[in-house]
Amino acid sequence: MESLAAGTWGTQSLPQRKPLRPKNSNASPAAASLPKLKPTQISPLIKGDADKENRRIHVAEIGPLEASLAEELEAIRRRRERLRVERERTERMLRERDQVLEMAMREWERRREEQKKVRLELQRSFFNIVQVLLWSSKDKYIFRQFLLECPQQERQLASWCTMELQGYPSSLEISVTSAGQEKLNKSQRVCHKSVQFEDLFSSEDSPRVIYINDPRRTNEKYEFTGNEIRTSKYTLITFLPKNLFIQFHRLAYLYFLAIAALNQLPPLAVFGRTVSLFPLLFVLFVTAIKDGYEDWRRHRSDRKENNREALVLQSGHFRRKKWKKIRVGEVVKIHGDETLPCDMVLLGTSDPNGIAYIQTMNLDGESNLKTRYARQETALMVQERGSYSGQIRCEQPNRNIYEFTANMEFNGQKISLGQSNIILRGCQLKNTDWVVGVVVYAGQETKAMLNSTVSPSKRSRLESYMNRETFWLSVFLFVMCAVVATGMGLWLKRHMHQLDTLPYYRRKYFTNGQANGKYYKYYGIAMEIFFSFLSSIIVFQIMIPISLYITMELVRLGQSYFMIEDMQMYDSSSDSRFQCRSFNINEDLGQIRYIFSDKTGTLTENKMEFRRASLYGKDYGNSTHAGAQGHWWKLKSEINVDPELEALLHKDLVGEERIVAHDFFLTLAACNTVIPMTSRSSSASSANEVHEVESIDYQGESPDEQALVSAASAYGYTLVERTTGHIVIDVNGEKIRLDVLGLHEFDSVRKRMSVVIRFPNNVAKVLVKGADSSMLSILKNNQHRDSLADKIRSATENHLTSYSSQGLRTLVIAARNLTDAEFEEWQEKYEEASTSLTERSAKLRQAAALIECNLSLLGVSGIEDKLQDGVPEAIESLRQAGIKVWVLTGDKQETAISIGLSCRLLTQNMHQVIINGASEADCRRLLTEAKARYGINSANSGNGSLKKNFDYEFLDTPCDTRNSNVLIPESGSRTLKFTGDSSDMSESHGEKMSGLDDTPLALIIDGNSLVYILEKDLETELFDLATSCSVVLCCRVAPLQKAGIVDLIKSRTNDMTLAIGDGANDVSMIQMADVGVGICGQEGRQAVMASDFAMGQFRFLKRLLLVHGHWNYQRIGYLVLYNFYKNAVFVLMLFWYILCTAFSTTSALTDWSSVFYSVIYTSVPTVVVGILDKDLSHKTLLRYPKLYGAGHRQESYNLHIFWITMLDTLWQSLVLFYVPLFTYRNSSVDIWSIGSLWTISVVVLVNVHLAMDIQRWVFITHVAVWGSIIITYMCMVVLDSIPIFPNYWTIYHLAISRTYWLTILLITILALLPRFFCKVIQQTFWPSDIQIAREAEILRKLPNQGFKPDCDIS
Repeated sequence: MESLAAGTWGTQSLPQRKPLRPKNSNASPAAASLPKLKPTQISPLIKGDADKENRRIHVAEIGPLEASLAEELEAIRRRRERLRVERERTERMLRERDQVLEMAMREWERRREEQKKVRLELQRSFFNIVQVLLWSSKDKYIFRQFLLECPQQERQLASWCTMELQGYPSSLEISVTSAGQEKLNKSQRVCHKSVQFEDLFSSEDSPRVIYINDPRRTNEKYEFTGNEIRTSKYTLITFLPKNLFIQFHRLAYLYFLAIAALNQLPPLAVFGRTVSLFPLLFVLFVTAIKDGYEDWRRHRSDRKENNREALVLQSGHFRRKKWKKIRVGEVVKIHGDETLPCDMVLLGTSDPNGIAYIQTMNLDGESNLKTRYARQETALMVQERGSYSGQIRCEQPNRNIYEFTANMEFNGQKISLGQSNIILRGCQLKNTDWVVGVVVYAGQETKAMLNSTVSPSKRSRLESYMNRETFWLSVFLFVMCAVVATGMGLWLKRHMHQLDTLPYYRRKYFTNGQANGKYYKYYGIAMEIFFSFLSSIIVFQIMIPISLYITMELVRLGQSYFMIEDMQMYDSSSDSRFQCRSFNINEDLGQIRYIFSDKTGTLTENKMEFRRASLYGKDYGNSTHAGAQGHWWKLKSEINVDPELEALLHKDLVGEERIVAHDFFLTLAACNTVIPMTSRSSSASSANEVHEVESIDYQGESPDEQALVSAASAYGYTLVERTTGHIVIDVNGEKIRLDVLGLHEFDSVRKRMSVVIRFPNNVAKVLVKGADSSMLSILKNNQHRDSLADKIRSATENHLTSYSSQGLRTLVIAARNLTDAEFEEWQEKYEEASTSLTERSAKLRQAAALIECNLSLLGVSGIEDKLQDGVPEAIESLRQAGIKVWVLTGDKQETAISIGLSCRLLTQNMHQVIINGASEADCRRLLTEAKARYGINSANSGNGSLKKNFDYEFLDTPCDTRNSNVLIPESGSRTLKFTGDSSDMSESHGEKMSGLDDTPLALIIDGNSLVYILEKDLETELFDLATSCSVVLCCRVAPLQKAGIVDLIKSRTNDMTLAIGDGANDVSMIQMADVGVGICGQEGRQAVMASDFAMGQFRFLKRLLLVHGHWNYQRIGYLVLYNFYKNAVFVLMLFWYILCTAFSTTSALTDWSSVFYSVIYTSVPTVVVGILDKDLSHKTLLRYPKLYGAGHRQESYNLHIFWITMLDTLWQSLVLFYVPLFTYRNSSVDIWSIGSLWTISVVVLVNVHLAMDIQRWVFITHVAVWGSIIITYMCMVVLDSIPIFPNYWTIYHLAISRTYWLTILLITILALLPRFFCKVIQQTFWPSDIQIAREAEILRKLPNQGFKPDCDIS
């Protein structure tokens, strides 16, 4: 302000004096009073050569002028003084205001920090409470849905087209929103579902401030967490209450707890009080032991991790310190092959250039080395062993392991920090002696710990159906209890005056003891009815089978073991076995309708090979030979080179074509993030001379980049060194050092990558490579259409289309020189964006746009990504099985179509429906025209919100059999008659109109169109069209769009979906689908870690679904029905007995027999059969893929089968009760003997019932089924040998009678006879596909090759 005031005063204190001109109207009054001079008098004054008298001016004439000037100067001085006083007063007021504002800001900051701490504590408490209440429960997906649908507070949700996607799932920051915020629309909810949500309450406005080597100051002000981690759930004090609280989230446990509590009341004590608690306590105890052991292992792992040691700077020296005591702000030193204890910003390394190599296997599963850099300013400080000081401002802790935004203030400089400057906890230091860094995140706030949450829990579809049947059983149970209670009331009313004499209800004791003549506690008819109802619930409690939950867990565990041990799903190339990461959805593998697959790395090998190149309008790569290894450098793998192109590159750097080729390969070698790893080796020549050869290997995060750099090396442009500031390229033996001035990495918005380099001659140049969709629009436009450049571009675009049609992955290469003005403008923007803590990515894109324009086209590269072995055969089998395969890829349309044809996803006879819209109107028009052309009607007209469970037509096979009712083997020949109902196989969500040809449709749509379709309420149109097509191919799609496509099907149908992928960009899709499968591929293990199942090759999906999926579904479906049956038949037997005993809820069975029935007598056979039973061999299931349709039709478990089973159960219970009753009606046998007979009869009956349905008998099955009957007899002998039990010695009296054994045999035959006849009639006249194939297997009518019977087998 002083300088500004001084400048003002300076201009006012120097007025310009005007010349004395007579005719000047602006002259002063004094000047105006002067006498007018004649021209003859003025001339001597100008010329300076007149006489002295003529040039003299009298003093009397000047006096008035001086007086006037003096007055003006005095006025000016007074005005200056007045302004100075005002200025001082204003400055004083401003200083006072600044002081007040500063004090207010300090108070506001203090209060803000306090409010922040309180808010964080409240939020953490809220999260912990809700997490305990909901996250651990059976329906914890409800809580996750609540979190994912919570809108953001301060960041507008990005649309599909502008969302920043870095090839990995974006993070979502979830914060508390105001009530006035608008509700998210449907497309936004889809976006929320498909992303990984950010740390719940970590989104803060203020950055985190760390003082380097000053942990006391850092932690006193901000109170950061320590470095101790805890992954365990319980402590000794909290284990029992917390574990019980979590277990009782299962409603069945609450049901049995209520039953046990009722049984403790004296009026309701049907069973012994201890006996009634045994089943529930047994289940709780077993689960608690399992949970406790798992948590003990976590405690042990935590102790081991927290007590590890690292070198920490203390009092000027690095000393050992336990990990758990490391604090934010401390300087830590890590040596080679050691693991990082926390998240650190690199300050220096053993490498003079500040480079460190790390392996992130423990973090994201990737085994390739990654490069991290220390800034040169801090690297020199570490090398010179100076004092560690400075300040870092970084973002708050979050889960995004691929981004880091921070600034460092060091020696008065502001240095930008990014993801390449931080090393995370869990990483290992490789190929580097040591690194020094400052801790920025510790303990639970490290990115590794924030990402350590489990994958979202998924529930089996069959389990949800099981809950429906459980509801009906509950209704049935209520009806039975109501019948007993009503009968009790009527009986008491009828015999009210006989209660003292009737044997069942005596109100007085008739004994010789002290109680003789005393009254029972009789509560009246109303209360007796109520107590009878509750007592009936206790007696019939096992109608809801508590053992079913444990049985299903054990069966799923056994099924998973056999899937893991299946050596036909072992991938020798990657040495990876099949992995079961989720045990809850094994049976869902047998009901998959839709498969959503990534292309690169899933259908293909993701091992890139450089095949073709277009330079200067010429196509190279048609004829290649093995490239000769250079004299200086030896590549890890051999690469084929084009001899013509190789000859061109060895010419002198003269001519435009040679310069373009030079720049092309220079861009391939320089525009990347690949790290060269060099080593020396010896090689012997033909003359027995030993030469030292430099071997070089490239480490990079992208196989594409590795392939391009290796290709450049094969053609003589070898990248040999990379640092933060420069790269060194060996060009045919001559090393060139290029300064790297800036790097714009690839992102899905720009879809390109660029690097700015400076050559030794001080010329700055930008080198760019990217997708053709983003590169062609930024090339230099030629004014003359017939120019050479225009012809070269046209030829290059033709080559680009040709490469794509051959299935090659293409990149456009371009470059241009930068003028000094352009470079300075870009550098200013780049540095500003690099140091920004907010919207850094957007600002960097704006900086890149300054230089990524008017580029000169250099050429096009074509990289081959070969199909994996067995992919075409696997897709063909899946299509024959009635499964629709959709491919969602980021590649361009031509490449995706070519791969689709190669893997038999697309066929030549398919009509290709291509949707490439540039606007909402275009997309709407294209969808409408396609539906009208192929006669597709909407299936959801009038009620689009309802889910419909359609059965689709089987997809086209080499022999079209949709109208022939023929079961097609994988080879396509007709052999067995398909006798299932085909009417339900011809429906689809969007049905074709009759009269049109049945030529299959293939929908091909690009990501740009999906932007408008998924955002602009065109989902219904897309759904109708897509579900009417046999194949859907989505190109140029972003990761979140993949999840949106999956949700499109999942939210509108009841069909099971499966997503399979290998990269981080597939995680959203995998987590959205009902079943997620990860491929152990070249892009790391993010997809594997987020999946439910993992495998090494796509072809294993065929065996997983057609064999294991079919088996698992058939086993679990029968297991649930059988458990309902065996418990219901036992309960109905007790029900008939109670009806015959005056509705008294007395039991003829001992308490222990009722408890052991489900726990011991009948549990083992169900587990063994659920794990080992097979209806068909794996060879038959693979040979006839259409057998998989049994899962689509829900043949193993549906409501119809459930009610038929219940009717059969009703008949068997009547036989079970009345046959012994009529057999012993005139005998003197007591009720406990009849109860013993009923116990052994029901066990024999349900085991023989199970034996009738077993498809595959092995030794263990025989032991389980018949051994269960033997164990039942042994237990009864033991129980009947205890004198205190009322059934003492009954088994010994019964077993010696032939009537006893004949009665058991008669019960078994009569009970199972209707079932046997129904099965015979059904399999004879209306056999299913499974039964036909099984009969053919048994009769050996399935030869290995080419059997075609003359007539259908039925």
